[in-house]
Amino acid sequence: MAIKVTVWNEFYHEQTNEKVKAIYPEGIHGCIAEFLGKEDDLVVRTATLEMPEHGLTQEVLDDTDVLVWWGHCRHGDVADEIVERVKTRVLEGMGFIGLHSTHKSKIFGALMGTHCSLRWREIAEKERIWVVERSHPITQGLPGYFELPHEEMYGERFEIPAPDELLMIGWFAGGEVFRSGITYQRGYGRIFYFQPGHETFPIYYDENVRTVIRNAVRWAAPLNKYEPVVAGLHAPEPLEKL
Repeated sequence: MAIKVTVWNEFYHEQTNEKVKAIYPEGIHGCIAEFLGKEDDLVVRTATLEMPEHGLTQEVLDDTDVLVWWGHCRHGDVADEIVERVKTRVLEGMGFIGLHSTHKSKIFGALMGTHCSLRWREIAEKERIWVVERSHPITQGLPGYFELPHEEMYGERFEIPAPDELLMIGWFAGGEVFRSGITYQRGYGRIFYFQPGHETFPIYYDENVRTVIRNAVRWAAPLNKYEPVVAGLHAPEPLEKL
């Protein structure tokens, strides 16, 4: 059965910054949806901030197995109602993949329970991403490390809860390191945060980055149908005779 993917993006820089528009003429969401859409087992749609309900109606979310999220400078414009709606779906089993500056989005903070701050510097540094868990489904097909010639530096301390799994560590030419690929479980939902993706660099054309995102979508897809436990439900008869 095909995995239903929704790629969400602010779609702001691509309309206001000519450099970003030249790199991503169809938007970052369009670039990601284009390469994911070539996979036979994925069905992909996109949604953006300015769409009604940010494109994330209850109907859309109920029909989404994995939500991919890119946000940067308009986190505060995302309605709290939509944040709660997304969070509920993650707890019910929808996968969530947060890319780059999504670390400061309302939804990522709601799922983490911390402010998710970090050190950063934007001078187009080289980043070397080390794969530390090569047996994980998300890292399949990757070399032991790969390099991005220009990227925005994200550095520790990253104020997040201890990850369930640390898959990748990024090293930057300025000396900082960062937990660049991490996973969590929240309720029934699987979460993957992946650091690369600054809008002024063509990060999402890199084949290793694309491999990570493709693998993450498949990993984050729900394994079982969500069956809610109703609060206060009377317990059935005991299995054993008392």
